[in-house]
Amino acid sequence: MKILVSLVVLVAVLIGWKVYLSRSWDKTFPKSDKVIVKKVSFKNRYGISLVGDLYLPKNPQSAKLAAIAVSGPFGAVKEQASGLYAQTMAERGFAALAFDPSYTGESGGEPRNVASPDINTEDFSAAVDFLSNLSNVDPEKIGILGICGFGGMGLNAAAMDTRIKAVVTSTMYDMSRVNANGYFDAMGEKERYELKQNLNAQRTQDFKNNSYAKASGLPDKLSGDEPQFVKDYYGYYKTSRGFYPRSINSNGNWNMTSSLSFINMPLLSYSSEIKSPVLMIHGEKAHSRYFSEDAFKKLKGDNKELMIIPGANHVDLYDNLEKIPFDKITQFFQENLK
Repeated sequence: MKILVSLVVLVAVLIGWKVYLSRSWDKTFPKSDKVIVKKVSFKNRYGISLVGDLYLPKNPQSAKLAAIAVSGPFGAVKEQASGLYAQTMAERGFAALAFDPSYTGESGGEPRNVASPDINTEDFSAAVDFLSNLSNVDPEKIGILGICGFGGMGLNAAAMDTRIKAVVTSTMYDMSRVNANGYFDAMGEKERYELKQNLNAQRTQDFKNNSYAKASGLPDKLSGDEPQFVKDYYGYYKTSRGFYPRSINSNGNWNMTSSLSFINMPLLSYSSEIKSPVLMIHGEKAHSRYFSEDAFKKLKGDNKELMIIPGANHVDLYDNLEKIPFDKITQFFQENLK
């Protein structure tokens, strides 16, 4: 009888612990007591179910809120930087949706850990679909915020989706450019052709193996000889600062052949046609700064702005509250989502 009672107590404890875990805060940043967070899901135009965290102000100033869809960095999940951005904007009065892109995190899509310039751009528009149909959101006041590689996706979405009324990019990567040309455009046509030969040979092998070879990712341990930007990435994704189990950059690898579609489909082809206001933010010391500077040159109109943050590197704009210009971002969305 005592053994039975002990087993019952043990099971109760384990169940209680599981419930506690499911209800506990699971983000890489502290929880705010000024917002309400809801897990939501919605489908994109390709039928893939996307999962997001919807952050709402506890004391909204209006029955109909302006809303912001947030995603990125490339290889991250909503429990990391995009969630921090969304929570902060909800503290400032917006409905903010941080979502996992297709094939990553809690969102659907097979195979896993694949990226697509088309589908990931669509993911932003699907988030706009979702926000536009919430009873507490004004569908005429929706903006997007893309971090790192999803800054480029965000600009591409804004060039296509006229419902997007304002765009912020933070520490933006042009994923098409870096995949096609390498860093600082060091790869020419010959090298690019050789890369395509290797990747297409890998496709043949993947089909034969009924599996997908992994691209190289961040090392589990630094040797000390890595470029500074790799050390910066490691300092975010591989340490307690930003590690998250579902994050590709923390605990996985992209599929090697994902880069083929980016090589062949330039993301920013029509960015010059974006009519909505755009604020681009980048760190002065970021290795990726040239992506924002060159993308900004293509934008037209007097409602576009490039803001360079003194002393900031690429990952500072993931989570460094002393570097991320949230006051500026808030002002920008308040002025352009009204």
